[in-house]
Order: sequence, then C-alpha cells, then structure tokens
Amino acid sequence: MRYVLIDRITELTPPDRAAAVKCVSLSDDVFTDHFPGLPIFPGALVLEALAELGGVLLEATMRERGRDDLYAVLSIVERMKLRRMVRPGDRMDLEARGLSAQEDGGRVRVLAHIDQQLVTDTQLTFSLVPLTNPIVIAQRKQLLDVWLHGGLRGPAAPPIAGAATVPPGKE
Repeated sequence: MRYVLIDRITELTPPDRAAAVKCVSLSDDVFTDHFPGLPIFPGALVLEALAELGGVLLEATMRERGRDDLYAVLSIVERMKLRRMVRPGDRMDLEARGLSAQEDGGRVRVLAHIDQQLVTDTQLTFSLVPLTNPIVIAQRKQLLDVWLHGGLRGPAAPPIAGAATVPPGKE
C-alpha cells in the first residue's frame, strides 16, 4: 500500500522552503485500528507526510539545477519526537526547509504544527537516485500537479474518469 498524505502544497520555493497542508479526517482508514474509541493519527504517517514534502523540495531544487531525473528516497530520520497527538479534524501545517542538496542526496529540516502548536521538528536525510521509468516519471509529475494546482495541467492531462464532458460550443 502507498500512502499519499499531503493534501495540498501551498508553497514551493526551492532550495529554501516548501509548505503543505494535511487535513486529518475521521474517515481515514488508519482509524479503524489506531485506536478503536481513541482515534490517534500514527506518528509514522506524520513522518511520511513530512518526508513527502521534504522530498518534493529536494527534487525541485535539483530540477532547478538541471537534474529532473532524480528521485528523493528517505534514508535517515534524526531524533524525531512527537510533542502532541494528532486527531481527526486537525489540520497539520507542514514545512520543509532546505539545509543541503547535492546530486547524491540532501538534508531538510521539517516541522509540523496544529493551530500553531508544534507537533514535531526534526531533520531528514534523503538519497537522490536516478529515475528512468517514463511511467513513474509521468505519475510523479501528475501528483505534483495535483498537490500544487489542485489538478492536472497542460495539454497532455488526461480526462478524469467519470467526469462529465461538455461538447465544444456548449460551455
């Protein structure tokens, strides 16, 4: 199973900063088992959301340097501590700050807040590896478009399955 936890990227200014939002919903599947009667969003998924954002920042930094073939893979989490519980109905504001970026990897400081209260503040180290599969490259571009713009952009964007179409001239 692959989780996509960021709901929206609100800022992407490589190499310095990225910001995003994760809205935690009671309908998230994880609450079936974590924990019945006391729903708490798992810390591992808080980390995953922060890693998604940190990876996006590093990949965008490398794209600006002409390396659009690199994929960020989380390799080290430094002393992560959760300072408050994350519950259904919470909106987590996520932030990644670039610390270093080279062609083989990089580091980011990541923070999560709820209502301006700190959830966690840690540093993540990523390896950057070449990505050559054109299907995976296209899927990652589509996901980034959705995160940044709320939907796919450009003439190559396929129609959304099940969406109503309006004939030309009938708009």
